[in-house]
Amino acid sequence: MSHEHVSYLELLARGAATEAYDRPVLLARASGAGPEALAGLEEAKQLALRVRAELEGRRRREAELSALFATAHDLAGLRDLDAVLRAIVQRARSLLGTEVAYLSLNDPAAGDTYMRVTEGSVSARFQQLRLGMGEGLGGLVAQTARPYVTADYFDDERFQHTRTIDTAVHDEGLVAILGVPLSLGSQVIGVLFAADRRARVFEREQVALLGSFAAHAAVAIDTANLLAETRSALAELERANDIIREHSAVIERASEVHDRLSELVLRGGGVHDVAEAVSEVLGGTVEFTETPAGAVRRAGGHAVRAGDDWVAAVSAGGEHLGALVLRGRPDLDPVDLRTLERAALVTSLLLLARRSAGEAEQRVRGELLDDLLDAPDRDRSLLRERAARLRTDSDAPHVVLAARIDRAVPTGGTEPSGRESADRQRLWSAASHLAATRRGLASARDGGTVLLLPLGPGESAAELARQTARHLGGALREPVTVGASAAVRAPLDHPDQVAGAYQEARRCLDALRLLHRAGEGAAAEDLGFLGLLLADSRDIGGFVERTIGQVVAYDGRRGTDLVRTLDAYFASGMSPARTKDDLHVHVNTVAQRLERVGRLLGPDWQTPSRALEIQLALRLHALSSPVAPG
Repeated sequence: MSHEHVSYLELLARGAATEAYDRPVLLARASGAGPEALAGLEEAKQLALRVRAELEGRRRREAELSALFATAHDLAGLRDLDAVLRAIVQRARSLLGTEVAYLSLNDPAAGDTYMRVTEGSVSARFQQLRLGMGEGLGGLVAQTARPYVTADYFDDERFQHTRTIDTAVHDEGLVAILGVPLSLGSQVIGVLFAADRRARVFEREQVALLGSFAAHAAVAIDTANLLAETRSALAELERANDIIREHSAVIERASEVHDRLSELVLRGGGVHDVAEAVSEVLGGTVEFTETPAGAVRRAGGHAVRAGDDWVAAVSAGGEHLGALVLRGRPDLDPVDLRTLERAALVTSLLLLARRSAGEAEQRVRGELLDDLLDAPDRDRSLLRERAARLRTDSDAPHVVLAARIDRAVPTGGTEPSGRESADRQRLWSAASHLAATRRGLASARDGGTVLLLPLGPGESAAELARQTARHLGGALREPVTVGASAAVRAPLDHPDQVAGAYQEARRCLDALRLLHRAGEGAAAEDLGFLGLLLADSRDIGGFVERTIGQVVAYDGRRGTDLVRTLDAYFASGMSPARTKDDLHVHVNTVAQRLERVGRLLGPDWQTPSRALEIQLALRLHALSSPVAPG
């Protein structure tokens, strides 16, 4: 098997983006391969792309089956009909990739139809819409008990348009709409919709998938009605009062867990948040681990005993993602076991959602930055082409920033591995979002995140570091420390400088942590003479200018001798009397000059830290000044 064919297998193995499959052909063509070899590579590329498409299709089908399975789980423990219907509409919107999804139910008493659940809607008029039977696309679905789809709602004359419906649809901005019936036997009780604000064609598989969700929704409604009737009947049986109270307590407990986990999912909580919530509910300690034991894998979706611990596998579509481990509760009743298993299911959904959300663009941005850091000898024209697709400002001066979350670890303890992993993921996600908005790049690296961001007009590396620390800290609500490099001009033209700039940023980050300045952002220029040691550029002139530049400039403008006076002052142990002897001037003249120095450098110029930097700057200034002829 040729090296190029192995390359395609490697691309398939790591799930590379479609554009990466052009690279072996481009490299072969650049190395002068013959037509036959190029044709073979092109055929291998097309085959690899077909395999990739098949794999993507399988992943999509696995996600659909997982969502349908989760919906069935919700129905099995049905407590809150609204929560189940919301989950169905949310999953339908996510898997079909539409901007809006909604569910309407018929109201036999009022003789019309009303919106029950909406997801992605922004129009209050649309969310409160009530329409007569037989009106609009939903009316056509209800009449025929068959799904209908329109690529352009307002140009479709197959159904009855009304001013009320058209106004609401126009307010929401919908164009393409798919509707499937909610049926109980031969009776249509409502319609489930998926819609986009642009023209699109819904595929047959998508119509079938929405129909499956509609079937679950109909079952949920029917089950809720049956539960209501059952509860009413049980309430009339005096002999069953004790049983009802016992079962109600169990249901309430399960409902509390369900509601809490649902809330976590809806507000974008992470794996650590789920573990923390279940720990509180079960009265033990729950942690997430990425390496479950073989017995846990074989147990499927059930929790198993492991010594005094309980372990529930976290998996989806046959892929093992990890496990939830409960410690401190050797004895669990069936409700607690079900709670742990439900938490494992929610964890798997969060992990899959986290993996897919914005993954494509963020992965491409991270790969480009990794190439700049690890393989600076890559073809620069290809680097520029990749950067152009990401709309990065590659010609501007850029700064490399190293960022890390700084959280105090409890005394005598260590940060849980699940929490640390979740922190890295949150930081990478926030940094990727910042990089995308600032037309830069971001990648997870060395336990933190590295960013390559362009400098704005008049902006310095230090200012950008402080802005980045504030932005990331505000987004994560935790202190984020950021070290910055000196500016790199046109990094795609000088990729060999990016790795060195990253090391400089890392050194600044480590220095900030050693100086107990967690949550701050800084560049070498912020750290005084320490910055000279950290920076690759050894910007001696910049350090002298920042430290005593105003005094040097004052001497140049006025013809004064403040620099020489400062040098003599420090050489004499900061004694004005000895200074006047060295300079052969009156002591009042020394006092006046030192007063002028204080106005130029600030009132704290004689503090130990400032005095040290000023003396170093004076020495460097003397070494860099031309020697007068003797």
